Amino acid sequence: MTVATTPNPAPPWWLKPINKVMILLGRLGVGGDKGPLILTTVGRKSGKERRTPVTPMIVDGHRYIVGGFPGADWVRNAQARPDATVGLGKRSTPVRLVEMSVEESRPLLRQFPTLVPTGVEFMRSSGLVTEGRPDEFEALAGRCSVFRVDPR
Repeated sequence: MTVATTPNPAPPWWLKPINKVMILLGRLGVGGDKGPLILTTVGRKSGKERRTPVTPMIVDGHRYIVGGFPGADWVRNAQARPDATVGLGKRSTPVRLVEMSVEESRPLLRQFPTLVPTGVEFMRSSGLVTEGRPDEFEALAGRCSVFRVDPR
């Protein structure tokens, strides 16, 4: 198995501008049910709402979100304050983000490249995986957080 060796990659320079565009598109409802969901967490230091576009995956009837970077701000916010909202267009739903253990994360991460193919290239360009195979994603358990999105 070939696993990328970048210990803690930095987000690419283009991530913040692209996220702003994706948030705008999500708020406008572009893409309908297939468009980006907007996850709103509360900043762990500022207490302000923080928005980020996410692409959830559905496994066994549950919705999951994978943190694309070890230590991403939204992940740390969710760990500190798991109550959040997910929005699509003008609709917003309160949720609780439940972080999965390393063992629970493994089979979910293994399914990520099939269920969220748009995330594969992002994680390849970030240095987290080299080819995007399921075993590479499974090996990210413990580095990239996985959250189950429960209704509140």
